[in-house]
Amino acid sequence: MTILVTGGAGFIGANFVLDWVAQTDETVINLDKLTYAGNLQTLESLKGSAQHQFVQGDINDGALLERLLAEHQPRAVINFAAESHVDRSIHGPEDFIQTNIVGTFRLLEAVRSYWAGLAADIQKQFRLLHVSTDEVYGSLEADAPAFTEQHAYAPNSPYSASKAASDHLVRSYHHTYGLPVLTTNCSNNYGPYHFPEKLIPLVIVNALAGKTLPVYGDGQQIRDWLYVKDHCSAIRRVLEAGELGEVYNVGGWNEKANLEIVERICALLDELQPRADGRAYREQISFVADRPGHDRRYAIDARKLERELGWKPAETFETGIRKTVEWYLANESWVKGVQSGSYRDWVAKQYGSNAG
Repeated sequence: MTILVTGGAGFIGANFVLDWVAQTDETVINLDKLTYAGNLQTLESLKGSAQHQFVQGDINDGALLERLLAEHQPRAVINFAAESHVDRSIHGPEDFIQTNIVGTFRLLEAVRSYWAGLAADIQKQFRLLHVSTDEVYGSLEADAPAFTEQHAYAPNSPYSASKAASDHLVRSYHHTYGLPVLTTNCSNNYGPYHFPEKLIPLVIVNALAGKTLPVYGDGQQIRDWLYVKDHCSAIRRVLEAGELGEVYNVGGWNEKANLEIVERICALLDELQPRADGRAYREQISFVADRPGHDRRYAIDARKLERELGWKPAETFETGIRKTVEWYLANESWVKGVQSGSYRDWVAKQYGSNAG
């Protein structure tokens, strides 16, 4: 048996591929464009594995998708391929439109054609699982209930708007063509192999380098935090038993303000790798101008996933963030490998030269 994973060299996709190979005997065909956030070094342990075949390519390439589907006959497609950084979508939205909307359309068309040609019994077993985000739901007031699967879409950035569009396309292909789809909307992921432009890895990397720790605005933007391996286990469960056409929210039940996250990382680094001068890492915190349209609060209600499929996260935030910091401390070579000139240029552009 074989599955096709798109975006499988990115943060969440690569963690999913690593876990899949470790826990099953099924082959993974891994399609990734290898943009700045795609990193084959993350998949180094799979080099030479008969269970993993990497293909460099774009989900906008319909002919490539059709060839891979015909050649490998996967029983499922899991779509992680996406541009995902809100700040990048503000500075350059077109890439998000092309990958997240047009790319999802190309994938749906290729999968629809492939699925239509399958024998009836194989058709019934096939699944397309589309991985999305809680940001499609917009922003919550401090005392508002968490996002459920029935919450109206209200995206506030080019990134979240492009993901919302992709979700609607996936839904439409189920209702119009009968395509057997599943959608997951996850909260903020963190954990090993996270590209250091996002909050948690950026803070760890900058703290250890003696650089400033940039915090947007007052730092009170609230997010629900989900350990990436918990997210991967949720996707496996939805793929296994999810009801066709349904949406499942995946959350960590960990609402935290950004400033609290930064301070917790600083405290862990004080414990695990103290500064040479004996001072606290939190002294490196620097508040920077807030980004345009910054959503104030996200919160995921993941009770449907627990109630219907029996899934809940294994990690608390305390256990997950400790594992994450320990991983970055133990994997300095991976961090250095992703810190190319283009990465440093991006951080300087976004946060100011003192953060790059």
